[in-house]
Amino acid sequence: MKTRTEVARRYPTPALEKGLDVLELLASESDGLTKTDVARRLGRTVSEVFRMLVCLETRGYIARSGGDERYSLTLHLFKLAYQHPPIERLTTEALPIMRQVTRQINQSCHLGVLDGDRVVIIAQVNPPLSSSGFYVKAGGIGDLMRSTTGQVILAYQIPEASSRAIKLWCKHNGTRPPGALGQHLAKIKQRGFDERKSYEVEGVINISFPVLDDRGYGVAALSVPFLQRIGDSTTSSTVKRVLGKASCALSEAIGGVANPKGSWSQVGRSDREAQCAASPAKSFGRGR
Repeated sequence: MKTRTEVARRYPTPALEKGLDVLELLASESDGLTKTDVARRLGRTVSEVFRMLVCLETRGYIARSGGDERYSLTLHLFKLAYQHPPIERLTTEALPIMRQVTRQINQSCHLGVLDGDRVVIIAQVNPPLSSSGFYVKAGGIGDLMRSTTGQVILAYQIPEASSRAIKLWCKHNGTRPPGALGQHLAKIKQRGFDERKSYEVEGVINISFPVLDDRGYGVAALSVPFLQRIGDSTTSSTVKRVLGKASCALSEAIGGVANPKGSWSQVGRSDREAQCAASPAKSFGRGR
């Protein structure tokens, strides 16, 4: 059987290879590159890369910005990745769990992932029995430093990944991160979730729990923008109990581990252990 290298040599596609070289180069450059920079870094002439840049820009994979017209990647590759099995599986497993969450607490629920220094909402479910409330739209993009969802994921990243996302945010915003960020992320990791007032909407309390992979690292976060309704018995404590259990179920459904720090406020240790130890399939299964 021929190796990939042997096949590539036999069936060369220089134009495609140039385009892929450009995408791979820009993927590692958060500040973007000019066409001269691209040519120099790839060891090609400006005329060689110019057509590739025009084509990729026309197709929406890259975009120019700034006075020196630096090229950088757009979210188009992320949109393609959204259709890729890992993301598709995450949303497929999450939606039934999220629907049950909304039925139990009568609040909306959303699932977010990190994209560089931004938070992208990849799924959202509204409660079936409510005509009012607050929700975050699927496909929405949020600022990492103003997102409970994003900071919960950040708290469960390996230090290198967390540092990279923060540095990227600093470059894009031209400022330093909040001074207490490190302490806040440590607190999230210690508690196992985050709960804070919304940065944008008065009266909304954002509650978020991590979705963990098989190594215990955050791949996403399950969140509820809690809004207390008059006459509704659902409280923030109720949301934390239900959402914490749901995050355990989703983590296990994708082959990850249940949150070992499911210590949400005002819930006893025995209750927490019982909830995370309970079979997710019985309470938050996909209906199979």
